[in-house]
Amino acid sequence: MTKDQPQKPDNFSLPSHAQVVIIGGGVIGCSVAYHLTKLGWRDVVLLERSQLTSGTTWHAAGLIVSGFSTETTIEMAKYTRDLYQRLGDETGQDTGFYANGYMQVANNPERLYSLRSRADFCRAYGVNTEEISAAEVKKIWPLFCTDDLLAGFYTAEDGRTNPVDTTIALAKGAKMGGTLILEETEVTGINHEKDRVTAVVTNKGKIQTEYVINCGGMWAREIGKMAGVNVPLHAAEHYYLVTEPIEGMHRDLPIVEDPDLYAYYREEMGGLLLGLFEPVAGPWGMDGIPKDFSFGEIPPDWDRLMPYLEKAMTRIPIAKEAGVHTFFCGPESFTPDMGPLMGEAPELKNFFVAAGFNSLGILFGGGAGRVIAQWIVDGYPPVDVSEINIDRLMPFQNNPKYLHDRVVELLGWQYISWPNLQPETARSTRKSALYDRLAEAGAYYGDSVGWEYPDWFAPEGVEPRVEYSWGRQNWFEYVAAEHKAAREDVILMDLTHMSKILIQGGDAEKVLNRICANNVAVPVGRIVYTQWLNERGTIEADLTVTRIAADIYLLILVDAAHNHALKWLKQHIPPEAHVFVTDITSGYNIINVQGPKSRQLISSLTGVDMSNEAFPYLTMQEIDIGYALVKALRITYVGELGWELYVPTEFTLHVFDALVEVGETVGLKHAGFQALNTLRIEKAYRDYGHDIDNTDTPLEVGLGFFVDFGKPGGFIGREALLRQKEKGILKHRLVQFLLEDPEPLLYGSEPIYRDGELAGYVAGGGYGYTLGGAVGLGSINNEGGVTADYIKSGSYEIEVVGVRYPAIASLRPMYDPKGIKVRS
Repeated sequence: MTKDQPQKPDNFSLPSHAQVVIIGGGVIGCSVAYHLTKLGWRDVVLLERSQLTSGTTWHAAGLIVSGFSTETTIEMAKYTRDLYQRLGDETGQDTGFYANGYMQVANNPERLYSLRSRADFCRAYGVNTEEISAAEVKKIWPLFCTDDLLAGFYTAEDGRTNPVDTTIALAKGAKMGGTLILEETEVTGINHEKDRVTAVVTNKGKIQTEYVINCGGMWAREIGKMAGVNVPLHAAEHYYLVTEPIEGMHRDLPIVEDPDLYAYYREEMGGLLLGLFEPVAGPWGMDGIPKDFSFGEIPPDWDRLMPYLEKAMTRIPIAKEAGVHTFFCGPESFTPDMGPLMGEAPELKNFFVAAGFNSLGILFGGGAGRVIAQWIVDGYPPVDVSEINIDRLMPFQNNPKYLHDRVVELLGWQYISWPNLQPETARSTRKSALYDRLAEAGAYYGDSVGWEYPDWFAPEGVEPRVEYSWGRQNWFEYVAAEHKAAREDVILMDLTHMSKILIQGGDAEKVLNRICANNVAVPVGRIVYTQWLNERGTIEADLTVTRIAADIYLLILVDAAHNHALKWLKQHIPPEAHVFVTDITSGYNIINVQGPKSRQLISSLTGVDMSNEAFPYLTMQEIDIGYALVKALRITYVGELGWELYVPTEFTLHVFDALVEVGETVGLKHAGFQALNTLRIEKAYRDYGHDIDNTDTPLEVGLGFFVDFGKPGGFIGREALLRQKEKGILKHRLVQFLLEDPEPLLYGSEPIYRDGELAGYVAGGGYGYTLGGAVGLGSINNEGGVTADYIKSGSYEIEVVGVRYPAIASLRPMYDPKGIKVRS
């Protein structure tokens, strides 16, 4: 919060070798070093181009908040808070942490719903978030205007820390463990050989190394470029104002956030610190971050910020009468989807990244350092990394213009909270060949890793525009009609964004059978659903594998798993193997035709026999449609008879037009991804990254049927999974739930109670239009084991904004449990 120079750690000469080199001396870099030494890795060097904390750490507001809405973020935040409390005793350097409390306020029903929902989840994870009345808010913060408030949400254990002191404490702890910290040491290059990092080049010489960790903050993108690694983040202006002392302001007042004013408030030197995350931000550093930018500030744009400041000051009217002590503008870096960038880069082995914390680096600092350290030492992450793994993003998302255009709206996302929230900037570029046709048909488009995908379709004459709400959004009935058409007639859906990878070569079967848990040594034309596992038996990828020819396989995965899959293949295909990997995602569009009348529709357009006998479930054939040759895969993610049609891009519109023309005779309806989710969740189909993740084994999430323990040669993770199977105890199982009351909605993160005791939480939710209520998939936990009898013997409730609703639980799909429809 001040420009006081931090105490400088001792500097020594540059070593010629280190096991680990960390680049960046902010809170993240120092935390990673600290945690590596705690795990016994002593040969660690941390390089800082200027002085510790001199980038963005020094001017952070120091808010320490533990309440989040996902398991990974809440665990990282809780651990950070607890670490900062005890770190001073361990190192002799006080962090300045003070538990003065934290509060968010709601001034409208939608915000109240959002905060209540998050509070439910927080309490389930041991964060004591208490809902209090507006009168109680006023009692805690007498200077607050509470006339329009509906409630506050208060966590007494949270508070604030001194960012500089905290970082120095971490650095001191790292030094005590053996880390060498070198300031005024600029990294000028990264060396690598055979796709593995080998050395870091500095202005003082070269260090040979086994691991590099890029903790460069807003410089992380430039550091990544030195290694050929994409680190998509962009700096933006971030503002706070500090007033002169105000009577009634004191250190014990809790931090307060008013999300609908895009503002946070806390005491600073007897005055008020008012910070903003405005919805239209100012990008900064478009030409690169200046090399000499150290403890730097940006000239503030008063005119742009004044409307937001004036609105934020209405919450504390007396602040308008106080003098301004400081009006600060400094840079913070933001990522395209507002998730941190952590983990091993897909482009370069042993090059790790821990950056892009979206102005929450201090808040996540301790937890992020621990996660990265364990990831490196153990060889796998200790948490679900779906929302933080750097390999989820695509190379084009590192383009300067894309980042510049997207960052404008990202600051405001700190306080914007809606189900199915879609970005508005840097859009409409990565499109399937069907984009214009479907837009004409009323598609509302969402964004996934840059792909435009149809989310739902508006009826004729209705503008496809979303009206965000925590209740039934304006498309709820539109999706009901799409859902009904899939169950009773036939739908057409664009799945082009799915990742498509071709594996070819004489060793393709042997190599894939080692990587896949299921057996892919199948006849040509067979489709195999499988998972990829790591050595501990948990899931790295969830995919289908189709044997196109004796030496050719087609892999289909979700788009966000694209880079991870390519990296996994690169790391697990032996160098001597005759195997070639080709990304063919852009070469094919996927037209998904599903529903009881799908056979009738496709049969009318092809000469191929589409009958059940000639074209059974989980097989592929090449068929003719019009002038095109199409790979037709009989598979479903909605629980009905259907085919995915893989159409060469240049033939896509031709095939689409033929399907739509004939489809008029059988009631064909367009459908989007909201319908896909409601359909698949009724059938209890898993969604990797939501219902299941890298911390689950197939046995725990009901996918053991797709594991072939007896196939020749085994598979990666077999031994660990076999031990779990032989032990016979699963401490958690994924279960399908249906709310008995048809009114509440499930979005995910809702606590699940068994016989009145907390037993888990909903991982993914949707509305079961056929089943007649909200449906969720969630894990039930029990140290003594979760058996089928254990599930059946309990009574269940799911908490939705403070109300517990009775729910039906089932290990089998509630819709078509015997799979008759998909095989019809």
